[in-house]
Amino acid sequence: MGRKNHDPVSAGELAAPRRSTAERAAHGKAVRQHIPRSAHARYEAGPERFDPVAVLEGQSADRVPELVPIRYGRMLESPFRFYRGAAAIMAADLGAAQHTGLTAQLCGDAHLLNFRLLASPERHLVFDINDFDETLPGPFEWDLKRLATSLEIAARARGLSGGQRTAVVRGAVESYRERMHLFAGMDTLDVWYALDDTDQLGALLDQGPGTRPDKAVRKRTGKALAKARTRDTAQAFGRLAHVVDGRPQIVADPPLITPVRELLPKGEERGELTGWLRGLLERYARSLPAERQLLLSRFEVVDMARKVVGVGSVGTRCWVILAVGRDADDPLVLQAKEAGRSVLAPYTGGPGAGRGHQGRRVVEGQRLMQSAGDILLGWVRVTGLDGRQRDFYVRQLRDWKGIARPETMTPDMLRLFARVCGASLARAHARSGDPVAIAAYTGTGDVLDRALGEFAEAYADRNEADHRALAAAASDGRVTAAGTTPR
Repeated sequence: MGRKNHDPVSAGELAAPRRSTAERAAHGKAVRQHIPRSAHARYEAGPERFDPVAVLEGQSADRVPELVPIRYGRMLESPFRFYRGAAAIMAADLGAAQHTGLTAQLCGDAHLLNFRLLASPERHLVFDINDFDETLPGPFEWDLKRLATSLEIAARARGLSGGQRTAVVRGAVESYRERMHLFAGMDTLDVWYALDDTDQLGALLDQGPGTRPDKAVRKRTGKALAKARTRDTAQAFGRLAHVVDGRPQIVADPPLITPVRELLPKGEERGELTGWLRGLLERYARSLPAERQLLLSRFEVVDMARKVVGVGSVGTRCWVILAVGRDADDPLVLQAKEAGRSVLAPYTGGPGAGRGHQGRRVVEGQRLMQSAGDILLGWVRVTGLDGRQRDFYVRQLRDWKGIARPETMTPDMLRLFARVCGASLARAHARSGDPVAIAAYTGTGDVLDRALGEFAEAYADRNEADHRALAAAASDGRVTAAGTTPR
């Protein structure tokens, strides 16, 4: 049954349904009576819609003040950059409307740049979701709408025609539907074991009418895979650090990268901050399995720095931790990133998994959705130097990561990439949601594809208007924006 925005969705609702397959399919189809698939086409802001700039200002209130202008500056660069930082705005819009109640663990910010190539613990290259700051259980269509709209916005930025944009967005939704139907017919363990490695990626590229990639696309895909394999810890070390008197040291690039040694000029205060960060690392290690605690103990911390990350995350507290193992040529680069309350939380009825620990929420959500995770992924809660408790999650800074560049994609390439994203999202949702019920709801026809194509177009218009609202706020001095280039 469809739900209003005030009806809570809790982590407990992800429990496996104790019903027959036929009953689960019937439930999915029954939801159509309350929320027809065609109803997802509608987006109307209404005269009483909230102030989008106020939403961003609310998020900025607890961020590092001197970094907030960088966030606004990055969001002002284009409607696409704005959308990357506007997950809270879209969550408020989605939360105000009816939804299906067909729940899964959500990414919460499923825009296309949060799908990328990653390394599995077995050192295979896989395609998966990479950002879980906003993860919570919720209606499956929220992630799908976020992805569809990001593709529409990216296609506009690329100058694609209306017909080309429609093909891109509908292709992603179609791919999601088709793969969810495959998962609906699979055994439970097979759903959990599914992953999109390089072989599966090729199969996904070949699926769908008129989507078979040509030689140029295959050649570019091959280069992207090869490049991703070079983006490892050694490369991260080479970009972040140099060796001074035989000891690695993070290179300062303020305000984007500010080593601890430059944050506080007084030695005693700097020592306090360094000690605090070392304590954070020690307590984080306790969240890891015993064998990985042993692995981490083989490394010695040699330097730390504050780092500005992303677009929407700018201003949150983020630390880069540089450690070495055998010698200076054996580096490990970790990132400890502050985890706040998910933007979905006001509309799903709770703080999420992990008894309110936001770092644990992120880690457990990632483990639910990702097919292959970082072996050093963990969480920690610490009392900051300001006396406030803050939650962090910790992961390797870079491990065979490859990110898409939609601004350089041809229409066919963007359409193929959209299909791979849709299929990957279906795999992530099928692990925690009910693929039988979701597949029954989405159906085998193109009703949902067309509806989300219309929604994406309407919400992209809304996003452009919100982007203009932020520009006006910067122009009249309500907010201060500074220009930097994201890394």
